[in-house]
Amino acid sequence: MIKIVGLGPGDKDALTIGTVEALRNSSRVYLRTEKHPTVEYLKNNNIEFQSYDYLYDRSESFEEVYNSIAEDLISAHEEFGNIVYAVPGHPLVAEKSVSILIKLCENNSVATELMTAVSFVDALMESLKIDPVEGLKIIDAFDIRSQVLDKRVGTVITQVYDKFIASEVKLALMEYYKDDMEIYFVRAAGIKGMESVRKIPLYELDRQSDIDYLTSLYIPKDLSSTNDFNDLLVIMDTLRSEEGCPWDREQTHDSLKKYLVEESYEVLEAIDEKNDDKLVEELGDVLLQVVFHAQIGREEGFFNINDVIKAICSKMIGRHPHVFGTLSVNNSEEVLENWDEIKKKEQGLESYTDELKHVAKSLPALIRAEKIQKKAAKVGFDWDRVECALEKVLEEYYEVKNVYKGKNRAKITEEIGDLIFASVNVARFLDIDPEFALNYTIEKFINRFAYIEQIAKSRDVDMADMTLQQMDELWEEAKCKKI
Repeated sequence: MIKIVGLGPGDKDALTIGTVEALRNSSRVYLRTEKHPTVEYLKNNNIEFQSYDYLYDRSESFEEVYNSIAEDLISAHEEFGNIVYAVPGHPLVAEKSVSILIKLCENNSVATELMTAVSFVDALMESLKIDPVEGLKIIDAFDIRSQVLDKRVGTVITQVYDKFIASEVKLALMEYYKDDMEIYFVRAAGIKGMESVRKIPLYELDRQSDIDYLTSLYIPKDLSSTNDFNDLLVIMDTLRSEEGCPWDREQTHDSLKKYLVEESYEVLEAIDEKNDDKLVEELGDVLLQVVFHAQIGREEGFFNINDVIKAICSKMIGRHPHVFGTLSVNNSEEVLENWDEIKKKEQGLESYTDELKHVAKSLPALIRAEKIQKKAAKVGFDWDRVECALEKVLEEYYEVKNVYKGKNRAKITEEIGDLIFASVNVARFLDIDPEFALNYTIEKFINRFAYIEQIAKSRDVDMADMTLQQMDELWEEAKCKKI
């Protein structure tokens, strides 16, 4: 049998009688580490032991250390029979080597016995006078990047071994909490004469001089410390409630359509302006629209925000088999090809025409035209050279010229559409975003128009009173000035 015992948080008074007897009565005692205050007590009582500290220098990772310890303990058990493995704190609290050992023992039919112990969490709760019933989350500092932080419960972060780890923890916490959020720095919790508990602002975490293997952190529950996604859900739920906003309560999926489009374009504007503050605000507006629709879906009983999140997670995993599966790709072009193939299977598109029809009709016409042309080009339905596309523009231009004086509005509309479609084709050949190109021209037009008005005002002339020739002259002047 392998008896697994805990050495408590560090004070000898926290050792249990059962643990002390197990250590004294065993001829084979193994410690994960000798770097623990209680070990001095073992030495003073002539309890002999072997330590695995040497593995930390030999191994590439903690995972490798813990696996090596577990394998060596199995070998020791085969050779010597009953042995004792001692770890800091409680064997089942933040002790990866024990969980690995237990699994290995099960696989090798080796009996184990766990002995209760005082954990560092017990000592920390006593030092901070906190009740775990009010909510307590315990996080390993090495795993903090994969954890979801929550201001609604107190959070303990253990194994903040050194300043490097403290810096990593600080950066992770600052992505959620405010930089000056007050946290508790706890060193040697429960160890008489060594314990230090103090409040510090989060940004000073890695500046503490006494960070070592006995360091833990405590972040108290504080609903006002930050705003997160759940707050947004609560706000939207409140706005749609009977006590909320009359306008918000009146909205439907249909009535909100235009706002989603408007907010999306405002995001694009912020990106074009390279304005990060504005981008944050506009992305928030888009997120609000998503949450708004999800709230309506929840009220109607058809879906909620969790369904939305599950759907996009499944899609991203399914569309990236080269990341989440076994498929290999060499470049982004292969990624897009795989994406299209997966998309066709998901959406049940059985023909090339199905693909064209599946391009959303609600897209801006220039974007929709370009997407459809690209899909047609994939099967070879395309011009060989850009010159052919340019000739098509001329052809469509003359067809507009032939009908624009007539009374057949449908025919004129058709020919104008052909001309624009042909122009999009030229842009696609030249790898120019037609939407961007047209918006660029619109901005240029506005700037030159503004120049004409500015000059007119400087001459005490109203633009409306100017002749077209006068305005054309100023327009050419603006062009010369590269406005």
